[in-house]
Amino acid sequence: MGIEITTLTDEDEWNQLVDRTAQATPFHRYEALEVIAEHSGATLHPYAGFKGQEPVGIFPVFEISKGPVSAAFSPPPDLKISYLGPALIHNGNLKRRRLERTNKRFVNGCLDEVQSTIDPKFSLIRTAIGYTDPRPFMWREYDSTARYTYVVDLAPSTDDILMEFSSDARKNVTNTDPASYEIFAGDRSDAIESIERTKQRHDEQDVSFNVTPSFVGDLYDHLPDDVFRVYVCEVDGEFCGGHITLEHGDTIYGWQSWGSMDASVPVNDLLEWTIMQDAKERGLTQYDLVGANHERISQYKSKFGPHLVPFVRVQDGSRSMNIVSNIYKKIR
Repeated sequence: MGIEITTLTDEDEWNQLVDRTAQATPFHRYEALEVIAEHSGATLHPYAGFKGQEPVGIFPVFEISKGPVSAAFSPPPDLKISYLGPALIHNGNLKRRRLERTNKRFVNGCLDEVQSTIDPKFSLIRTAIGYTDPRPFMWREYDSTARYTYVVDLAPSTDDILMEFSSDARKNVTNTDPASYEIFAGDRSDAIESIERTKQRHDEQDVSFNVTPSFVGDLYDHLPDDVFRVYVCEVDGEFCGGHITLEHGDTIYGWQSWGSMDASVPVNDLLEWTIMQDAKERGLTQYDLVGANHERISQYKSKFGPHLVPFVRVQDGSRSMNIVSNIYKKIR
């Protein structure tokens, strides 16, 4: 029996599939996909694969067109979404050969749909860290590039987690007087303020940052409370830091954050440690720090004792790279 690829637009049915796969991310949820489509000017193609009545995978693809040129993305560019792509659904008991065959047939079926429906001149997909076998894309002559993120293991005791911190990070969170700051769960306005401060910092560094307050506000409004959280740090009643996190399954993702460099306490370190402790108490087992590809930022994140975890960027390599580069710039 073959795998049938369908466009699944029922939110409840789609999210039931998201909940069945450990390979998905919070951005795979249908509410998030709709918000992403709106703010990227894209058309959402939520592909799902079924073998008979049994689901085998989901693969959200976004179509962006400029004039006669169309491109396919998962996720779209410029929204600071590190990965999306396909996520397989299986019971964990599949033998290696059957699992690989299912993965290949599902991905091929989705890419065939992309080709017939979108006919993209350019395609770019970044797979989630839970999706560990991107070879079907390579077998379709997609070019692949390794990318990386940092993941902190939350399974050990809090003392053991803290012992993996660098000495300066450990001192920052243990020697800071708890009475000198307050960290608490924020609301929509706190998420907006954090993004506005992040945008301001990027502007000061002459670095582009296209995550808008309206995009973050819509995610806050549409995602469940236990998926979208914002942690706020105040010193003497003043907003000194905000960290937006997202959750799926046993993983919490540190998505966007801002911390004052002028505060009297180490805001960012305190926020990170609070997030880890809170997530561990709620039964989560890993904290994805989201990104380990920029040298300066990696130097900061590595002090929390994380594991380096790869994911893959796959790009349609059927055309010359000069042509592909020009198409990508035009679409963006």
